[in-house]
Amino acid sequence: MDKNQVNSSKAPDPVGLYPHARRVGSLLFLSGVGPREKGSKTIPGVEMGADGKIISYDIEIQCRNVFKNVRYILEDAGSSWEKIIDVTVFLTNMRADFQKYNRIWAEYFKENPPCRTTIEVNCLPTPIAIEMKVIAVV
Repeated sequence: MDKNQVNSSKAPDPVGLYPHARRVGSLLFLSGVGPREKGSKTIPGVEMGADGKIISYDIEIQCRNVFKNVRYILEDAGSSWEKIIDVTVFLTNMRADFQKYNRIWAEYFKENPPCRTTIEVNCLPTPIAIEMKVIAVV
């Protein structure tokens, strides 16, 4: 493996062929991070029907799990939550979820909030409602 690639021992496995993160100089670029937990395909806060479609989901549970997974990757890469400089957030339902997500964001980033872009997307690769793409300093 490339010495600049980072794969966390605590974050869930990627859903494709890519590392959790890559170091370039003093910057760390994280791949999109979702709410799954290590060793599980189950998505916290999501209730699935027998037909494989989402019945309901809890954006708060998903947000907190995404933030936890981001923290795991940052720490395993030699960085930290406080060193995040830019975040792109993908939500699948801006109207329903933005206020809750924004409230949780404020809890986690009280001090020194990073730059942020929030985008609504039609869907994500797994039945999740949020994914984060992060750039941090190492």
